[in-house]
Formats: sequence, structure tokens, C-alpha cells
Amino acid sequence: MTRPLILFTCLLALAACNENETANLPPPVTMTEEALGHFCQMALVEHPGPKAQIHLAGMPAPLFFSQVRDAIAYQRMPEQSHAITAIYVNDMAAAPSWEEPGIDNWLLAETAHFVVGSDAVGGMAAPELVPFGDRAAALAFTAERGGTILGLAEIPDSEVLAPVELEPAPGMLDDDDFEDRLRGLSKSRES
Repeated sequence: MTRPLILFTCLLALAACNENETANLPPPVTMTEEALGHFCQMALVEHPGPKAQIHLAGMPAPLFFSQVRDAIAYQRMPEQSHAITAIYVNDMAAAPSWEEPGIDNWLLAETAHFVVGSDAVGGMAAPELVPFGDRAAALAFTAERGGTILGLAEIPDSEVLAPVELEPAPGMLDDDDFEDRLRGLSKSRES
């Protein structure tokens, strides 16, 4: 009889610790028109796909990210100057659309079901990790777009830290004609 009582007391104490940890987290911040991506310094509302915000100890405002992939990469890089206190990602099960991922539908990254390896491309044209608060919604997404469902800790570093080869945007010049363009500029300056 004593053993079950001790086990019950331990479980109750553990639950209380988890509630205190959640209560001490900074709340997510509404994404406004002025929110800029930490790496790209571009307006988040101009890019499709899920976004993320990272809260740092001692910092009054979170860092926003144009792609969830970028936020997870930031989390795993050793160069941070402050401890991460919370990471929030858009819950794409509650998003109006891919084009409008939402401004207040945040969930803790640790609780999200991430679809990894789908054909989804995020706001900065890189493969995206698509977060869902509901596993059934994540399963429906994988049935349509491919991928695997993983928890945050299960996502391989190669999915967020490896370089991505991007297709040049229409109208962008490639480097193949760089020398020709440089010679042309030099000739026009000599004239």
C-alpha cells in the first residue's frame, strides 16, 4: 500500500513541476506587419508558410523567423548569446492557408508534430518543416504532400543545418555570365 502511495505522490509532484515550467514560459507574441525575419531582415507577412519565434532570456522581444527550419537551425547553433526560453511555431492545423499561416496560432515547438521531408517549401524557398498541433492533421498533410512526422528532438541536424541548393528566381542572372558582365561594365567606364 505504501509503494503505490509513494508512486502517486511522485507523479503528482512531477505534474506540478511541468505546470510550473509551462507557467514560467514567456507567452507567444502576435506577429505584426512590422515583424522581420531574424536572418533575412525581411517582412514576415510577405512570405508564405509557417513562421517561428524564439524567446531569449533577458530579451524583451522574440526573434522571428521566416521559416520554421531557420528557427530550429538557430536553436542548434552554438553561437547564441542568450539562453532560449521558448520556441513557438505556427500551428498549420489552425492556419487559414499556406499563404496566411496566422498571427496568433502559436504552439510550443516541443509539443508540435513536424512533417519533415515533404514537398513543402517555406518563405525563403528552402524545404520546410511543417508544424501541427494535431497529429491527425499532420498525417493528412503527409498523405497529400509526403514526408515523415517527427518530434522536435527527432529532427536530424541535416534537415536544418545542411546547405540547400535553390533554383534561381525567374529573371535572376546566374554566375555563368559574371565575367562577361564585369568586362562590359569595365568597358563602359573606360569610355
